[in-house]
Amino acid sequence: MLATIARRSYIASSRVIGSRSLRSIFATSAESAAAGSFRQIQLQHSHKAISNMPLYQTVEKGAKNSSNYSLYFKNNCGNVISPMHDIPLFANEEKTVYNMVVEVPRWTNAKMEISLKTPMNPIKQDIKKGKLRFVANCFPHKGYIWNYGALPQTWENPDHIEPSTGCKGDNDPIDVIEIGYRVANRGDVLQVKVLGAIALIDEGETDWKIIAIDAKDPVASKVNDIADVDQYFPGLLRATVEWFKIYKIPDGKPENQFAFNGDAKNAEFATTVIAETHKFWQTLINQPNGGNTAIACQNITNTNSDNRIGKEQSAKLLDDAPEGGDVEEVADTVDTWHFIHLK
Repeated sequence: MLATIARRSYIASSRVIGSRSLRSIFATSAESAAAGSFRQIQLQHSHKAISNMPLYQTVEKGAKNSSNYSLYFKNNCGNVISPMHDIPLFANEEKTVYNMVVEVPRWTNAKMEISLKTPMNPIKQDIKKGKLRFVANCFPHKGYIWNYGALPQTWENPDHIEPSTGCKGDNDPIDVIEIGYRVANRGDVLQVKVLGAIALIDEGETDWKIIAIDAKDPVASKVNDIADVDQYFPGLLRATVEWFKIYKIPDGKPENQFAFNGDAKNAEFATTVIAETHKFWQTLINQPNGGNTAIACQNITNTNSDNRIGKEQSAKLLDDAPEGGDVEEVADTVDTWHFIHLK
């Protein structure tokens, strides 16, 4: 009888202990699963945050509205880079998507551009006759009528006569006008689709204007060539040619001229022009030191370049860039509307 009672007590206690063990196991499993899910969510958020981080950022030096004002560029590792030499031409070469450096946001007047003479090529405001330069408002336009900028790693060679225009290059990176809906920020690096090109003849030099659209624009998937621009942006090409014709007239200069009677060339033609200017840039960046003293070629990424410098040196160039500066009062005449009569 005592043996029977002992067995029953043992069985009962085993059930209790087993039940508690199972609850403990289930609780531990649930906690582990929850912890795993939490870690997975953390990783997803981390990866999403990393993917949403911009590839490039900008750093301002000097006072705005002064000749000291400069906008320098850094990559996502925090290294100071040249927007002309270190940002790749292609954002996605397989899909023919290019990088564009925005110099002038739409509807603004300050003539900002990648500085060719300043090491690391920050964006600076152009200066004419000792004064900061602003483009005029030619009725019915306000400032620039698109986001305006340049394609990195391109150069319009001033020693090369372009066969299609009969004129030499203008010694600048190739210009881009981005026609999407968004007003960009100065220093943005946009991924763009090339749609075509127009050839401005500016004081006897070929000055290509590449027509492009932000690849993230809502209509970008529908716009693939120059003919699509008239369909989805009616009147914009005509307004673009008019803008370039007249924008210097308020400054006392003659009407600008165009190759091809001002007609825009298609995307295939434009990509051929870009490829040629990219080859010219490769020649520029790989030339021996002192080859082209008009353009600062310091960079941190081009291994075959004599002008490649260390990250510490590029950081020092930013640190040494002037602060402050004599701030110019922006005259209210910058907002004047000029009514131009073409002959």
